Amino acid sequence: MSEFLIKAVLIGAGGTALLDLWAQFLNRVVGLPAPNWALVGRWFAHLPRGRFIHADIGKAEPVPNELAIGWVMHYLVGILFAAVLLMIWGLDWARNPSFLPALIVGLVTVGCGWFILQPGMGAGIAASKRANANQLRLLNIIGHTVFAIGMYGTALLLR
Repeated sequence: MSEFLIKAVLIGAGGTALLDLWAQFLNRVVGLPAPNWALVGRWFAHLPRGRFIHADIGKAEPVPNELAIGWVMHYLVGILFAAVLLMIWGLDWARNPSFLPALIVGLVTVGCGWFILQPGMGAGIAASKRANANQLRLLNIIGHTVFAIGMYGTALLLR
């Protein structure tokens, strides 16, 4: 059990860290805005209050430490996705990683953003309420592919 938890934490954090580096690259080189983890933190902080869906999370009541909450949840979700990968493919995958399982998990988890987070924050299903919805969808797919590369790369480093 401890090997499972350690591997899930490290692989999930590694994948998430690469995703964050990718976001910084896109921000600095292409000029795309970096993710606003404070708004994600606000959304998560409203969940225990029974607020799952907001018309616009930016107009929702701010909460103390929402930026920290957003960053922590960002990494916890990445760790959870890595744990799912290990639950499905087992610790043997972490001991001898191959890219396809990481890619499958990375791409399937796009659905969490499209069908849970984005609608909950007021962006609609798959960012359908945003003017640049197709760009956001493509960036989501690319970002989760980068996350998969990060999980795979971290597993390779740990073996």
